[in-house]
Amino acid sequence: MYLIFDTETTGLPKSWNAPITNTDNWPRCVQIAWQLHDEMGNVIEHNDFLIKPEGYNIPYDAERIHGISTELAEEQGISLDECLILFNEVLGKTKFIVGQNLNFDLNIMGCEFHRLGVENKMTSLPILDTCTEKTAFMCQIPGGRGGKFKLPTLTELHNHLFGAGFGDAHNATADVEATTRCFLELIRIREFTKEQLDVGPDYFKNFSEANPKSIQVIGLKHINLKKESDKIRQRLDKLKNTESTKSTSVGLAELENVQFSHLHNHTQYSVLQSTMQIGNIIKAAAKDNMPAVAMTDTANMMASFHFVSAILSHNKTAATPMKPIVGCEFNVCEDHKNKSQKDNGYQIVLLAKNKKGYHNLAKMSSIAFVDGFYYVPRIDREVIKKYKEDIIVLTGNLYGEVPSKILNLGEKQAEDALIWWKEEFKDDFYIELMRHNQQDEKIVNETLLKFSKKHTVKVIATNNTFYLEKKDANAHDILLCVKDGEKQATPIGKGRGYRYGLPNQEYYFKSSDEMKALFADLPEAITNIQEIVDKIEIFTLARDVLLPAFDIPEEFKDAADEEDKGKRGENNFLKHLTFVGAKKRYGEITKAIKERLDFELSVIEKTGYPGYFLIVEDFIREARNMDVAVGPGRGSAAGSVVAFCLWITNIDPIKYDLLFERFLNPERVSMPDIDIDFDDEGRGRVMDYVINKYGANQVAQIITYGTMAAKSSIRDTARVLDLPLFEADRIAKLIPLIKLKNIFGDDAKSKGKVAGLRSEDKQLVEELKSLSFGNDLISETINKATMLEGSVRNTGIHACGVIITPGDITNYVPVALAKDSDMYVTQFDNSVVESAGLLKMDFLGLKTLTLIKDTVKIVKAKHNVILDPETFPLDDEKTYELFQKGETVGIFQYESPGMQKHMRSLKPTVFADLIAMNALYRPGPMEYIPSFINRKHGTEDIEYDLPAMEEYLAETYGITVYQEQVMLLSQKLADFTKGEADVLRKAMGKKQIAVLDKMKPKFVEQAAAKGHDPEKLEKIWKDWEAFASYAFNKSHSTCYAWIAYQTAYLKAHYPAEYMASVLSNNMNDIKSVSFFMEECKRMGLPVFGPDLNESYLKFSVNEEGAVRFGMAAVKGVGAGAVRAIIKEREANGNFNSIFDLAKRIDLRAANKKSFDSLIKAGAFDSFADTHRAQYFSTDEKGLTFLERAMKFGSKYQENENSAQVSMFGEASTVQFPEPDIPECETWGTMELLSQEKEVIGIYISAHPLDDFKNELKFCNASLKHFKADLTKFVNMNLAFAGIVTDVQHRVSKAGKGWALFTIEDYADSNEFRIFGEEYLRMQHFLVPNQFLFIRATIQAGWTNKEGVVGEPRLKFTEMKLLHDIMDELCKKITIQLPLNQVKEDTILNLESILKNKPGKQGLNFTIWDEKEKLEVSLPSRNTKIHITNELLAILDSQLISYKLN
Repeated sequence: MYLIFDTETTGLPKSWNAPITNTDNWPRCVQIAWQLHDEMGNVIEHNDFLIKPEGYNIPYDAERIHGISTELAEEQGISLDECLILFNEVLGKTKFIVGQNLNFDLNIMGCEFHRLGVENKMTSLPILDTCTEKTAFMCQIPGGRGGKFKLPTLTELHNHLFGAGFGDAHNATADVEATTRCFLELIRIREFTKEQLDVGPDYFKNFSEANPKSIQVIGLKHINLKKESDKIRQRLDKLKNTESTKSTSVGLAELENVQFSHLHNHTQYSVLQSTMQIGNIIKAAAKDNMPAVAMTDTANMMASFHFVSAILSHNKTAATPMKPIVGCEFNVCEDHKNKSQKDNGYQIVLLAKNKKGYHNLAKMSSIAFVDGFYYVPRIDREVIKKYKEDIIVLTGNLYGEVPSKILNLGEKQAEDALIWWKEEFKDDFYIELMRHNQQDEKIVNETLLKFSKKHTVKVIATNNTFYLEKKDANAHDILLCVKDGEKQATPIGKGRGYRYGLPNQEYYFKSSDEMKALFADLPEAITNIQEIVDKIEIFTLARDVLLPAFDIPEEFKDAADEEDKGKRGENNFLKHLTFVGAKKRYGEITKAIKERLDFELSVIEKTGYPGYFLIVEDFIREARNMDVAVGPGRGSAAGSVVAFCLWITNIDPIKYDLLFERFLNPERVSMPDIDIDFDDEGRGRVMDYVINKYGANQVAQIITYGTMAAKSSIRDTARVLDLPLFEADRIAKLIPLIKLKNIFGDDAKSKGKVAGLRSEDKQLVEELKSLSFGNDLISETINKATMLEGSVRNTGIHACGVIITPGDITNYVPVALAKDSDMYVTQFDNSVVESAGLLKMDFLGLKTLTLIKDTVKIVKAKHNVILDPETFPLDDEKTYELFQKGETVGIFQYESPGMQKHMRSLKPTVFADLIAMNALYRPGPMEYIPSFINRKHGTEDIEYDLPAMEEYLAETYGITVYQEQVMLLSQKLADFTKGEADVLRKAMGKKQIAVLDKMKPKFVEQAAAKGHDPEKLEKIWKDWEAFASYAFNKSHSTCYAWIAYQTAYLKAHYPAEYMASVLSNNMNDIKSVSFFMEECKRMGLPVFGPDLNESYLKFSVNEEGAVRFGMAAVKGVGAGAVRAIIKEREANGNFNSIFDLAKRIDLRAANKKSFDSLIKAGAFDSFADTHRAQYFSTDEKGLTFLERAMKFGSKYQENENSAQVSMFGEASTVQFPEPDIPECETWGTMELLSQEKEVIGIYISAHPLDDFKNELKFCNASLKHFKADLTKFVNMNLAFAGIVTDVQHRVSKAGKGWALFTIEDYADSNEFRIFGEEYLRMQHFLVPNQFLFIRATIQAGWTNKEGVVGEPRLKFTEMKLLHDIMDELCKKITIQLPLNQVKEDTILNLESILKNKPGKQGLNFTIWDEKEKLEVSLPSRNTKIHITNELLAILDSQLISYKLN
C-alpha cells in the first residue's frame, strides 16, 4: 500500500532543521489531501480537508500561494482533532508514505500530532520521495548546488514524464493527484529499485502488465480555492461597518494647516539602494516647507554627520528652520551573534530624540557591523533593550517585524511582537502606515489599524522613499540591478530566474499634498507626525577634537590638572623633552633658539595641544627603535622647531627659514596636523604599536565612499540595460574629465566647466549630447547614467588615516569592521572625522624610504660601510653633478623627463636650488622656471622691488617662490603679526577676496609708515595676489628635496646598490622593472638574470659590481623556497650541480614548481655540466631529468636522516648513484627568451629584436603610437616592426576569414585585427614568433546616419619579414668623415672593409670641415656594395659614422 499525501500551510519555517517539538518554528496545516493506492496502483481511498484555524489566522502571503483564506477555512474546514484521527487511520493501512519533497509535509503533520499530543506511527513508516538526486539526474535541469542538476519541482517532474504541466499547483488535492501520477509512472519505468519498494523480482513485470500505458489521473474535481475565498470575502465586506474612516473632503479640510514631515528616507549612503543625495532631500523638504526631515539608512549611520550639518547650514539662511531627525533602519534578528544560520531579521526604524539617542543609535550600528554582520549587519532585541533610551521606534515597512508577521506568520504572532515593542518603548512606539498602492499593504494596514485601536498605539503616515521624483524610478531600478549584478530585463520576483526590485513607482519623496491626499481618510496618521517632530531636539555632531590621555612621568604632573582638567603636566613634560632634544640638536641653545622654542611652546600651550605632540613623538621614537625608516617631515609641521627637537621632523626650520605659524597660528586655534612618512614595510608595525598602546577599541581606520564616476556610471548602466560592451566603451571615451551633470547642466558653473574644455574635448561633448537626444538604448544609457552619477557604489578604507580616541571609539562615532581584518573603521569619512572631534593621524607608507633603507643595507653587506642618510653632506659635488646632467631616473620627485630637462639647464649647485625646483615644478609656477634659471646663471638681472626684500628673496634670485616668503616680507615691510601673516598667506592661496580687500590698506599704510614707496607697495601686493595661488609650502618642499638629495647621493656614490634597491622596490611592476633596466644599461651597469649562487630574495649586487635579479622576482618561486636556498648556501657554500642542490636543500620548502621557474629564468646556468633544455628532457618513463634529480635528492636526504647504524656501530654507507644527465639539443634563442619571459615577464639575457637594430631604423612609429589617440594620426602612413606573439584565425558569420594578432616591440604590445582582402593577402605572415615589418594607413572612422564619426580605422598596406628589410629598403650608405680624418691609413682601412662587400647598393661619402663649417658630398660612381648587419657592426666597432638612405 502506498499513501501519497500533501499539505498546504500558513507559511514556511524559520529554521528547516528545527525539531518537530518546536511548535513556534513549524507553520500550521490548513489543508491536507491524500490518496491510498494498492501495490498495482489502484486507488483504495482518497480524501481532502480544510482545517479550521483555531487560535491563528492564515497570513496573506500564504493565501496568495494556495488561495485558502481564514474565512474559507473557518466556514468549510474540519477541526484539527477530527483531521488527525482520520489521518491516523489511513496511516495504519499503508506500507509506505509517498510525496514530493516529503520531509516538509512530515514535519508539518508531526508537529500537529505533537501539539495535540496524539500518538501516531508516521515516523516509523518508510518513505518514498519523488524529489531526489535520481529524478534530478533524470530531468537534467541546470542550476543546482555545487554544479549539480537542480532538484525538480512537481510541475517540472510532471512535465518531464508526461510532456505537460498540471492545473492547480499549490492546491493539496491537485498536488496529490499529480504526485501520485508521477510516483506510479516512476515505478512503471523502473526508476525505483525492488529493494526500495521491498517487492519480489517479478513485481515490475506484473506492474507493467497491469499498467501497460503511461499512468493517467483518476479525475478528481478540484475546487478553485482562491475563487471560493474571494466569494466569502465579498460577502463579509458588505456586512462590514464602513463608518470608521472619514471622507476625503472632510479629512483634507482637517489637514489644511497641518504640516507633514517625511520620517522614512533612504539616502545614497544606503549603498546601491537609493539614488537620493542629502542636498536634494533637504531642498525638496525645504521647498515643501516641512518642519523636519529624517534620514533612515539601512543599518549604517554614514550619512548622519553630513545630514545634520547640511540641515544646520541650511537653517542659517532659511526663513523657517528645519529639524534634522537622525534615524536608522536596523535589521533586528533573533540572536545577532549566531552565524550558524542565515537570519537577516526584520527591518525596524529607530529615530534619535536627542544627542543621547544619537549615541545609542551609533552604538547599535557599531554592534550590527562589528559583532552582528552575517550577510547583513544585524542587532537583536537584547541590544535594543540595552540602548533604548531616547529612541523613538516605528514599525517599519512590509519587512518590519509586525507587518511581516501579519503577512507571513499570522496575526497572533504579529500582535505578540507589537506588544513587546509597546511595552519597551511606551509612547515612543508608533505604527507606520504606508500606501504605495499595493494589495499586501492594504491587508497589513487593515490589521495595523485594528492593533492601533486595541493597544492604543498611534499611527503615522510615511512613504518609504528611495528616489526623489517619480520619474527617477527607472534609474533607481537600474541601481538595484547594479547592486545585484543583474540585467534589468530579468523579471522582478523571488527565486531562480528573478531579481529584486520595487513593485511600482510610488517609492519617491512625495509632497505634503500628495501624502495628505493619500491619507485623507485617516487624518490622524498625518497629524501624529508633529508629535514625533516635537519630541526631537536639534543637536550638532561637530565638536572640538578629543585627545587621548598621555601617560607622563610623576615628576611632571600637576595636582591642579585633576581639578580643572588642565594640561599643565603635559606642557611641563613637553617643555622638558623639547629642551633635552634642543641640546642634542644644537649643542648650544642661543638666545634666538630659546626665543623661538618659548614662542612655539607658548602657542602649543595656548591652543591646548601638548598631548598631540607627545603622542606623535612617542610613536615616532618607537618606530625608529623598531628600525622603521621615518621621513624628515611633511607639510607645514616641518616649520616647528619643537617638532625638530622632538625628532618628529628632521629638517632644521631655523636654518631654512621655515615658519611655525604656518602650522599653528597663534591667533587662531586650529588642530595641528602632522602627516608622517614611514617606509611602506614598517608602516604596519607602527600601527600595531599604536593599537597595543591605546587599545584596539580606541584605534580605527577611516572609511572612504567610492562613488560612481561619469565613465563607471555609463559602464554600469550599459551592463544593466544590456548595451553591447563596445558601445559602452565608445560612449565612455566621449567623456572628458568633467562630470556628466556638468555636461548636461544648465547652471552657470556647469556651462563654465564645459567652456573651459579644449576644442577637441568640446567636440566629444557635442557628440555625447547628440547621442543623448535619441530614443534608443544609447540615449537611455546616457540619461540614466547621468542620474546615477555620484551614487555611493562601495566603501573602502583610507590609505593612511588613523583615528585615536580617549576611550571606546563607539562612544564617539559609529564604526564597522575593515575588510579582511579585525580593525575598526569609522563610518564617517575623512572629510568630517576631525569636525566630529576625532584625532586623526596620517600614517603614510613611502616607498622611497624603503628604497633608501634597502640601499644602506646592501652597502653595509657589500662594503661594510655604515651609511647614515641623515648625515649626508649637503655640498657633495658628485650628487650635484648627477642633478646637473639630469641623470635623475629613479630619484624621488625629480625623475620626470621635464624635470630632467630643467635640471640640465639649471645646473644646481646648492640645496636651495633643489628646494626651489621642487616648489616650481608644478602647473602654474612652471612659467617662472626659465626666469629662475636665467637669473641663477646671470643672463637675467636680479631685481628687488624694495632693497629690504633682498634678505628673504636672495636664495630664490628675487623670485617669490614660497608662501613663507610672503609671510616673512609682510612682517618685515608692514609689521604684520605672525598670525596676520598666516591669515594673509591663506587668503592669497585660497583667493579669499573679502579678506584680501580688508588687509591691503593695512599693508600699504603700515609699510608706507616705515618709509617704503606706496607705488612700489601697490605693485608688490598685485604681484603677490597673482602669484600667491601658485606659491608653494616651503616646509614640504624642503623635506621632499632632502629625501630626493639622499636618493641622489646614493645613486651618485653607490649606483649599483641604489639601482638594485630601485628594482627591488618595483619588482611587482614588470613595466617599471624594464624601464629601470634601461637606465642601468645607460649607466653602463650590467643587470644579470637570477643565479642560484649569487641572487637573494630581492635584487642585489654581486662581487663584480653588477646587479643580480632577485629570485623572488621569478613567477612561481615563493619567498619560502628562496629563503631555504639562501640559508643553505650561506651555511655550507655555493651549489656546484643540480645533484648537490637536491642533496642539500629542504625539498619541502623548494618544490619542483620553484625549480622549474628558476631553470627557465636561467638561475641554474652556473652549473657547467648542464644546460636549460636538459632539465626538461624526459626518459622512457616520462620523467623529466629535473624530477629524477629531485627524487635522487629526496632519497639521499631520507637515508641521511635515518642515520642507519650497523650492529658493529659503523655508519651505513648506502650509495645512491646520481642519475645520468641526458644528451639533448640546447634551446634556440627564441625558445630560451620566450621561457625567460614566461617566468620573469621580460627578456633578460637579450631581446629578440636586438638582431634587428638596423632594420628598425626604417620605422617611423612604434606600438606606443597605437596606444595613443589615433585621431592625431588620421591619413598618416605608419611603419612599425615587432614580433608576433599570438595569432587567432577566425571566420565571420558571412564565412569570411579574419584574424586577431598581437605584436610586441621593446616597450609595448598591441592587439590588431585584419579583415577582408588584406587578410587574404597577408595571412601567411601571421605566424607566432615571426619578426614583421608592417606598413599601415590610419583612416578616418565611418560616419553613421546621425553624422557621428566612429573610431579611426587601420588599413594594412604591407607586411614584410624583418630579415628581408635591409636588402629591400636600404638603397645606399653614406660614410661621414671629418676633414682631419681623411688620411691614407683611414682610406686604406675603409677600402679593405668596403671592397669585401660587393653588391648592388649605393655608396656615398660626406666630408666636413668643423672650422670652416663646410661640407662636401661625394657619391661613388663605380663601387656598389652589399649592406649587411655584419658590415654595419664593423663600422660601429671602429666608430665610423654613417647614415642609411
